[in-house]
Formats: sequence, C-alpha cells, structure tokens
Amino acid sequence: MTARPWLVSVALLLAANGAALAGAREEARLLVATQVLEETQSMPDEAIPDWLLQRAQGIAIMPAVIKVGLGVGGRGGAGVLTVRDSQGRWSNPVFIRLFGGSFGWQAGLQASDIVLVFTTRRSVEGVTGGKLTLGADASVAVGPVGRQVSGATDIGGAEVYSYSRSKGLFAGIAIDGTVIAMNNAANASYYQRPGALASDIMASGAPAPPASAQRLLDALRRLPHGGDGTSVAAPAGPSAAVAAPTGTAPPDSRGLESGGATPYPLNDGKQH
Repeated sequence: MTARPWLVSVALLLAANGAALAGAREEARLLVATQVLEETQSMPDEAIPDWLLQRAQGIAIMPAVIKVGLGVGGRGGAGVLTVRDSQGRWSNPVFIRLFGGSFGWQAGLQASDIVLVFTTRRSVEGVTGGKLTLGADASVAVGPVGRQVSGATDIGGAEVYSYSRSKGLFAGIAIDGTVIAMNNAANASYYQRPGALASDIMASGAPAPPASAQRLLDALRRLPHGGDGTSVAAPAGPSAAVAAPTGTAPPDSRGLESGGATPYPLNDGKQH
C-alpha cells in the first residue's frame, strides 16, 4: 500500500488524543479517505473510469480494511459515504462500517483500501436505511479500471462496483456477502449532533461540514465528470488528482441511473 507518512502521523496524533478531542478518530479517517481517493485517481491506467463516476449516485471509501484468515476468513473496516443530492451536489459525508466473512482454508493478514461506487438510488438507500449486504440486497461487480472498458454495456449493469488497493496496486475486487452499515455513533461524534440521522447530515440544507470533510468533497469535485459542476482548483504538490482517461458512455447504460443526479429519500434504520 502506498505510504502516506504525514497522514499516518496526523492519524496517530489525533487517535492518541481521542478521549480529549471529540470526533478525532473520524477526522483522521476522513483525511486518509481523501488521500486514498486522490492517489487512486492520479493513476490514469488504474483509476475509476470517468463514465462510471459520472453516473455515481454515491461513493464509499474505506481505508485499511483488514482481511484476516485462519481457517475461516473475515474482513472488517470503517470509512465514509457521500451521495448526490437533488441538484447533483455531493452531500456531507457520513461514516459507515464494513464487515463480512468467507469460508475455506485461509491464513494471513492483509490491509486494503476499498472504494465502492453506487450506481442506483436503491443501493444507496440500502446503506442509509441501516445496512446493505452486497450481492443479496444489491448486485455487486468487480469494478473496471482505466481503459479496460468504454461504458457500462461492456460489463453489464451492477448496482455497486467495487475496487481495492493493496500494496500499491488498484483493481476491482469481488466482495459478495460483505455488509455495509451506518455508523451512527461516529456520525454523532464527528458532527457533534447526538441522535442525528444520516438523512439530517446529508440533507442539502444541512450546515457546512468541518474542514476535513470539505477536503474530501473538494477532491470529488476535481474529478472529471465526477463532481457537481463546482470548480475547485487542484492543490499544489504531488497529491493533486490527475484526470483519468475519458471514455465514451452509452446513452442508456443498463443498471445506471441516467444523469447521475437524481433526488431520492434517505431513510435511516436504528442499527449502530
């Protein structure tokens, strides 16, 4: 996995003072999630294709998901989710958890960054409704990268496309059976709004998020066809996102919501 020395230092510093700083763990997670997005999209041959980002209803980023195997394998991690509002703008990010298992003889420990692209309203609503099981509640497919394909008709229509980066390599990953759940406790801690639902935090009229969340939204807006039309200048330095190769998307992509910016309700369950 690509080293992020300064972010690791920030994350450790914030985590060490977690008892004194409300939401410190979540802030560190947002900083690392932003770096994951910027780094993966800076590799033209391995980035998420433009045509898929254009149709994204939501994007989830989960840094350092742990996969462990000892007879029976499993995975677990935490991250953030942001969705498009009725005007196509990215919402305030909310915190989510990922967990799941697999059976069969395994051994070893591995940490990977996972990115999920949600292409339908139904799949996003599954997460905001409490939890979503990939492959059962929403169809999931290994995400294409770079110039692999030019549009959804080349790979079929899935509701969620999954990606993983491990040891510096970014590629699609099969994660059927993985559960994604809303982390209400983390949302309350980070936004300092006890009892607030994800729909309250993500609403178009919600207060502006803290700076660490805004940095993630700015990174999304810099992506070709991935933003909401708001121009955000790329930051100086090597971490600036580089435009991914432009593909040709079909006019009617199976399984994808046309336009990529459609209003939908956000209903919360009570799972924590």
